[in-house]
Amino acid sequence: MTATTSPEKAASPTWVRCTRCGASVYHRRLARELQVCPECGHHRRLGARERIAQLVDDASFVDAPSRPTADDPLGFIDSVRYVDRLAAARATTGEHDAVVVGTATVESHPAVLAVMDFAFMGGSMGVAVGEAVASAADLAMERGLPLVVVTASGGARMQEGVLSLLQMTRTAHAMALLREAGLLSVCVLTDPTFGGVTASFASLGDVLVAEQEALVGFAGPRVIAQTVREELPDGFQGAASLLANGLVDRVEPRERLRPLLGRLLALAHGEVAPAPDAAPARGAVATPGDATARGSGAATTPDGRPVGEESPSTDARPDPWQVVQRARDPQRPTALDQLAGFDDFVELHGDRAQRDDPAVVGGLAALGGRTVMALAHQKGHETRELVAHSFGMPHPEGYRKAMRLMRLAERLGVPVVTLVDTPGAYPGVAAEQGGQSVTIAESIATSSRLRVPVVSVVTGEGGSGGALALATADRLLVCENAFFSVISPEGCAAILWRSAEAAPHAARALRLTAPDLLALGVADEVVAEPRGGAQSDPEAATATVRRAIAASLDELCALDTGELLARRRARHRAAGSRPGLVEPSFPDPQGPHGPLDHLSPGSSS
Repeated sequence: MTATTSPEKAASPTWVRCTRCGASVYHRRLARELQVCPECGHHRRLGARERIAQLVDDASFVDAPSRPTADDPLGFIDSVRYVDRLAAARATTGEHDAVVVGTATVESHPAVLAVMDFAFMGGSMGVAVGEAVASAADLAMERGLPLVVVTASGGARMQEGVLSLLQMTRTAHAMALLREAGLLSVCVLTDPTFGGVTASFASLGDVLVAEQEALVGFAGPRVIAQTVREELPDGFQGAASLLANGLVDRVEPRERLRPLLGRLLALAHGEVAPAPDAAPARGAVATPGDATARGSGAATTPDGRPVGEESPSTDARPDPWQVVQRARDPQRPTALDQLAGFDDFVELHGDRAQRDDPAVVGGLAALGGRTVMALAHQKGHETRELVAHSFGMPHPEGYRKAMRLMRLAERLGVPVVTLVDTPGAYPGVAAEQGGQSVTIAESIATSSRLRVPVVSVVTGEGGSGGALALATADRLLVCENAFFSVISPEGCAAILWRSAEAAPHAARALRLTAPDLLALGVADEVVAEPRGGAQSDPEAATATVRRAIAASLDELCALDTGELLARRRARHRAAGSRPGLVEPSFPDPQGPHGPLDHLSPGSSS
């Protein structure tokens, strides 16, 4: 970077010394590295024009006209007159104030940009900055474009007193209006971003991306140390800490910012091209319009069998306990395996309050030429991965993340797709104290009133309210070897039969398999799986799930909002009103006099 736009000075016109590791780097190489030290990875601060040049397509940026503001509303003088400080900053940076606003394309996708310059009086926010940010939001609404904001600020501009403070209201209101307009906003938080900027527009973007190594917070480390005398933990207010605490969606090195913005803008514009399916169509999926497929076994699997038929040599459906074991198989495709087959998926993190719960993953995705918001329970294949994702059991933070992304989907007018695979919500002390039941209830209520279509697929376990929180939908699909139940078979057996031995019997009694759910009117479709379950051919299985989702979205997205909500209300209002199953949908291998005949619900073993 140039000496005129950074506090870090070059050692010579051609060599720049890294302030972290001390290495001297040839200036042209440093430019190729986007002002990131090739020796230690230190991200040097950038001026607004340098940042713009790195993020947008060549020659695409056009400055937006600025509205004049008073230079010195208070007539402020400290050791130097404020007007003189302004004049010096303008001479140094070549900018009128600390924000540059304009339009550009990023990876060919148009957007409005507002980029801050820390070299202009520490990027402090005064009336001119507030006006620039608000004007950028106005311009985005006027043109129907996404807004990209790049922040770098020490906080409020003290020389403008309470007028500086009021810019927090001004900019927050502008971002709120942008939300109401259904336009995407992305805030890129760079080093440093503090004070009133963080507590207003910088934290109100739909997507928050922290540049690697950025320090972001409200009160600066020095203020905290001097005021409350608290010892600051390692990494405090650093980008990685923000991600772990659920306060940003992503942390990216500088080289990945432009590609990420391009993907987000493409998804926001709906400019996603359908990708060829990874696997050829090898069979049918039961559809809502196929009367013979509903509960009759007429739908076929990818290898041509009737859904539920274990092999050509038997007419019986798989035993429900066998289905439970298949649904729990750690080799079944996980949510991230499924989402990897979408045309694109940009994962977003965090509940913006406490932490990022890895048991719930979500983000903007593209499927069949359509932008969707994908939400899913994530487990894993290996023990370490399963533990890291709490075996797919969400904490309250996971449901808060899901609700945040549901609301974002509604604002952007894109449908929601959920993939359900969880034993249930996490049963821990911290989860209870954090409001587990409240967040599940709020998640169900939120999804029940979304003004966009919702399609849910139970891909493995559908355990109780922890699953229902992501399965309250317009269309519920259940994979052939998945199950959905009020309680696990083991839990049911422990309560009613008071014996773990009774779990297989409980599985049969609960009627939790896909064909049973279809017959009960709980499920709308059974999604076929390869012989032996999805784990036997994950590629074919995930392709079938994608086709089923796309077909449901085609139908639901054709409905106007009023009809969508009316159908959803009727669906939820009628829950459980269909007559129950009279005849068993499976043979009981235990028989009427099987080994569990001595156990009855409520008895002791």
